[in-house]
Amino acid sequence: MSGASDRRGLHVEVQGAGPDVVLVHGWGLHGGIWDRVAEHLSTAHRVVRVDLPGHGYSGPLDGEYTVDTLATRLCEELADTLASPAIWLGWSLGGLVALAVALRRIDLVRAVVLVAATPRFITAPGWAHGVKPGVLDEFATALAQDYRGTLLQFLTLQTVFSEHARDEIRYLRSKVFERGEPHPQALYGGVEVLKSADLRAQLSALACPLFLLGGERDTLAPPQALQQVATLVPSARVAILRGASHAPFLSDPDAFNTQIDAWLANV
Repeated sequence: MSGASDRRGLHVEVQGAGPDVVLVHGWGLHGGIWDRVAEHLSTAHRVVRVDLPGHGYSGPLDGEYTVDTLATRLCEELADTLASPAIWLGWSLGGLVALAVALRRIDLVRAVVLVAATPRFITAPGWAHGVKPGVLDEFATALAQDYRGTLLQFLTLQTVFSEHARDEIRYLRSKVFERGEPHPQALYGGVEVLKSADLRAQLSALACPLFLLGGERDTLAPPQALQQVATLVPSARVAILRGASHAPFLSDPDAFNTQIDAWLANV
């Protein structure tokens, strides 16, 4: 690892050399979840990992926890870190944040990869494939009673139906508290972001290439939702990994890396 910083409370790690790739993790986790991906990408890229506010080694967000404030915070922090417009690769909640960054600061973004992520996570009229609102409401309520247990339960939900579910949940559980416990603001705020964020109407303004990479068995960001995004952004590319659930980079890292490498070679 070539560098790490905690400027203004946001933890950033830089690894490797080459074109910049920014990795943004999902709800309740931290940049360490990308260890295997970062090791692979850093052979040809300068990989920038960040712990979202309130996650991992980063301090809590100063203000309301929304997809806009998260995107703004990352832009403020990384504007001086990036040597050039970067590939932003975001998983789940991190995908929403990466997409919001691209819609606001295209000068920082060369392209976006949404990993098991869509511009809207919960179902709605005209958006049939996603999470039922009640599921996230239940998680919000459960957080107040047992946030550790609720977080671990959510990690289990992410691996349901995966061909390698047992190995994935074991890995996720080993990583989740590796950098300490997430701040309550990040947990509650992150659930609210997943419940309320909707960037579909802004997709027509997206001015960079988009790649959606998901799992065949994902119930949180199902393949049908990724395909529906492609109808809103006709130039977008979609790839679905067979047998994978919500964490395709863990269930089949070789196939995941092959897809990412092929796309990066042509972007």
